[in-house]
Amino acid sequence: MPDRHPNIVTSGLSRTVADEGVTVVVNIYRLEHDAEWVLEVVNEVGTSTVWDDPFFTDEEAYAAFQQTVEEEGMEAFLDRGKVIPFPRRH
Repeated sequence: MPDRHPNIVTSGLSRTVADEGVTVVVNIYRLEHDAEWVLEVVNEVGTSTVWDDPFFTDEEAYAAFQQTVEEEGMEAFLDRGKVIPFPRRH
């Protein structure tokens, strides 16, 4: 019997947030057999910001998003020179 891929569990705290003229999608998820949650924020052009460290609860993950907005504003998720392009193969 082949191994199946684990299911992804999405938190009910995942949502679209619009503020300061910026709209982002907040994704909070984990693999079905993992206890820790991942926080990912995707901006309007599809750039993804993922926190390096997982969270013990989905509430902690959402609180980290809120703290970032409070400290840096929604502009923290815009493409403003922080994007490092990958080299393209020719």
